[in-house]
Amino acid sequence: MTKVTQDLSSHTPMMRQYLTIKAEFPNILVFYRMGDFYELFFDDAKKASDLLDISLTARGKTGGNAIPMAGVPYHAVENYLARLIQLGESVAICEQIGDPATSKGPVERKVVRIVTPGTVSDEALLTDKQDNLIVAIAEKQQGFGLAYLDMTSGRFVLTEPATTEQLQAELQRLSPAELLYPETFQDTTMLSKYKGLRRRPEWEFDLDTAQKLLNEQFGTKELTGFGVNDKHIGLMAAGCLLQYVKDSQRSALPHIRSILAETAAKGVILDAATRRNLELTQNLQGGSENTLASILDTSATPMGSRLLKRWLHFPLRDLDTLRTRQNSISALITTDTYSPLHSLLKHMGDIERIVARIALRSARPRDFARLRNALLLLPELQQLLTMDELSALSQLKADTAPLGNIATLLQKAIVENPPVLIRDGGVIAANYHQELDVLRDLSEGATEFLAQLEEREKQRTGIQSLKVGYNRVHGFYIEISRNAAQEVPDDYIRRQTLKNNERFITNELKQHEDKVLTAQSKFLALEKRLYEQLFDLILPELDKLQTLAQAIAEVDVLATFAERAETLNYVMPNLLAEPGINIEAGRHAVVEQMTQDPFIANPVVLTDQRKMLIITGPNMGGKSTYMRQTALIVLLAHIGSFVPASAANIGMVDRIFTRIGASDDLASGRSTFMVEMTETANILHNATEKSLVLLDEIGRGTSTFDGLSLAWACAEMLALKTKAFTLFASHYFELTLLAEQISTLANVHLDAVEHDEKIIFMHAVQEGAASKSFGLQVAQLAGVPKTVIQRAKQRLSELESQQSASNVSLQPQTFEQLSLVDESHPIVEELKALDVDDISPKQALDLLFKLKNKLK
Repeated sequence: MTKVTQDLSSHTPMMRQYLTIKAEFPNILVFYRMGDFYELFFDDAKKASDLLDISLTARGKTGGNAIPMAGVPYHAVENYLARLIQLGESVAICEQIGDPATSKGPVERKVVRIVTPGTVSDEALLTDKQDNLIVAIAEKQQGFGLAYLDMTSGRFVLTEPATTEQLQAELQRLSPAELLYPETFQDTTMLSKYKGLRRRPEWEFDLDTAQKLLNEQFGTKELTGFGVNDKHIGLMAAGCLLQYVKDSQRSALPHIRSILAETAAKGVILDAATRRNLELTQNLQGGSENTLASILDTSATPMGSRLLKRWLHFPLRDLDTLRTRQNSISALITTDTYSPLHSLLKHMGDIERIVARIALRSARPRDFARLRNALLLLPELQQLLTMDELSALSQLKADTAPLGNIATLLQKAIVENPPVLIRDGGVIAANYHQELDVLRDLSEGATEFLAQLEEREKQRTGIQSLKVGYNRVHGFYIEISRNAAQEVPDDYIRRQTLKNNERFITNELKQHEDKVLTAQSKFLALEKRLYEQLFDLILPELDKLQTLAQAIAEVDVLATFAERAETLNYVMPNLLAEPGINIEAGRHAVVEQMTQDPFIANPVVLTDQRKMLIITGPNMGGKSTYMRQTALIVLLAHIGSFVPASAANIGMVDRIFTRIGASDDLASGRSTFMVEMTETANILHNATEKSLVLLDEIGRGTSTFDGLSLAWACAEMLALKTKAFTLFASHYFELTLLAEQISTLANVHLDAVEHDEKIIFMHAVQEGAASKSFGLQVAQLAGVPKTVIQRAKQRLSELESQQSASNVSLQPQTFEQLSLVDESHPIVEELKALDVDDISPKQALDLLFKLKNKLK
């Protein structure tokens, strides 16, 4: 914390208090409570005025200068906090904790919580179907460490990306709301696209401190049981993250009970370009429409929706886990259980985040009511999961067993429809606490006493229109019409004059009012204590509630996959340990839902004998769709989902690479071609024989011969050295010659036909190379002027006639045979002319000596 070093003597007492608090939080906005407003001063006020579009005013003077000031009403503060959080800002909430009646000078205030983008748990500040993660990264010579935490569930994970590319892929997958990084971090340009960046001092990444912090958090002596002992760089990141969260929350974090290690060996690796190109949860324009998630996600609960997206971004290679998911989906379809499950789960709400708020003691009355309602539905959920056919879900059934003690407690303690905040009262149910019931009767005015008083006063005064009433502003009163006001007894004291009525009070009623107001104060205080006790009573069951939330989320995703499989006509793929991909009548999960026309399904066969397909055909013919649908089907199989095909055999892959489309990266000064080559280089360096590679139009960003040569060499390397399963789309028809030389390479094409100068795309994949590009026809479809098209046809005819005279032949070779010498060098010419069969050993030595001198 930053200590106050400035001289505060020239400031008012209120400003001295504010500046002392602000000095502890120099880099974040301080919301300083004054009455019904949260006020901001000086630079905070100017910044908030710009960010929130609120008025910037001035409050008197301090030190001889006007004080810039801006404020927001306390009852609407959540809306303003939400906007600031979205912008990546953090806010310190400073509340009045002293009693204004007894305070001398300014009321005592202190910061009670710090709201940051990555640690926020308030429902109003979160997107319900999206994880809200805080991430920390550490950097050492041997690689990177990364830790991430979901404060709304307690999920704490670390991993160790070995390269910058892997780190970029992880950050893109996690999309952090807040990102902590060391002040010595090298490539800060890579981080610039993320909001909520927090530069942290190097000492916060100390390994010994991290291990001590984590052991304290988990109540352990060592971290061996979590499988993270050897993840030193990851632990450094985790230690920094945990310390930051503790500092901001200023409370215990009992829901963070363990830390997990993610390793590349567990899942299918997707780099940043692949995630972007496959449009898993975000389309290429940055939106969430027309993505794989938008098609699959019909989840009943927000926590199910978030889990589904996590599965999409972290496909698995664990056959046992995947087959269990498949069998669960199949059983839900066979028994037709997915539909009633979906209907039931819709009423469960977001248990995961409610439990986190209970752990942080920030849950509101309606959170308890929602949890109670969800727990009361568990017996019905158990009934749905009892069928013998659903044995694959047996573990999930065990994890969703009813928690009767918590349900009963909340049923007794919380009213049916509680108010939003505990401060409003009326949260604790009747018959839960005897003293509270007595105080409640008194605070509500003891209606029986008031009725008796009204009847007695009517008889005493003879005024039958007399009424005894109450409101919050004026308290209790006796109301009489103005015409009858002259008849009131002398002991009536006028309290208020209205248009047609007069209101009075008596000593007896005044005494009752004092009693009621005292009871109200005691009632609210006791209700708040009982409310706080609920946290203490539920916290021991936190682990069961977290397990329950995770299980319900998984049941939700499996039921969603079952519904999608039935509705969209998906099939269960046959998962194999050995590599290979055989898809019959595969479809693109997203495109088929977007088009009005029937989708043309296509097969894909990739085996050890058929490792690469060279795909040719016209633009708009469907090459990219065909490639992407293959990758999406393989990915869906690796999350346990059914797939859009008539049948599929999918072998486990270790990575999926895509190089499809590109644009300039102006921020980094990279052209389209440079971006394309960078992504291609990543593939060539990291793909293995178990990888799935999608390459589209390699080399198109440079001259024809340069581009063709690059495409040719890339195809050769992938086919002969890497031996990855590859779909290689190109307009270079010369590449189709490779199939004659490389046995594991085959040609396929998507065709089109011309009719009345119009082009009709067939979208059907056929064996063999395409016969024509149809580039001019597509240009005509795009609206290029006819005169330009006609001139292009003339020029095309001229070029084709020249091509036969200067045809370039590229002969495929193995990478061991690739020549590294200049074929036109004189020494090469001399060697070509040499007859090695007609030369003696001495002549050979003499010749070798002669050639060596020539090289010098």
